[in-house]
Amino acid sequence: MRLEVQVRSARLEDSPAIADFINAARPNGAPVTPSAVIERFSNVGFLLAEQRGRIVGLLGWQVENLIVRVTDFLIAPAMDRLVAGRALITKMEEQGCSLQAEVTILFLPPALSKDLIEYWEFFGYQHCPVVDMPRQWRAAVQEWNSQVTSVMIKRLRTSLVGRPI
Repeated sequence: MRLEVQVRSARLEDSPAIADFINAARPNGAPVTPSAVIERFSNVGFLLAEQRGRIVGLLGWQVENLIVRVTDFLIAPAMDRLVAGRALITKMEEQGCSLQAEVTILFLPPALSKDLIEYWEFFGYQHCPVVDMPRQWRAAVQEWNSQVTSVMIKRLRTSLVGRPI
């Protein structure tokens, strides 16, 4: 029997549990404190995937200028990556669509493994050269990292907004 994954928006009081989750999922990474998580809340919102009340996945994101930016994504090592990932990604895309976002841009590590690329392709994301992107999308990528030449994206709307709303 497969346990269902529930996704919800994180709250500030989740900061200690989020820090514990990150530290357990990345034991070789620099330790993350609850105060660092609280500080991160000033820049991004978090969606939490939970199973039996325990965090099994996290997605950090922000929406600006009709662009969803995925900045953080972590699944517990023992968790089925597709199950938790699908739950988090679906919720983020639904919320992005309700905010009329045009695209989701993944801000991924510079050295992408084939496995990571295939993972995101499974969910409909594809590589896009930055030079081929609309101006607003390019600006969002260049604001993040001016050296990046290609990112993974998924269009959320078929038509783009031609003028500011």
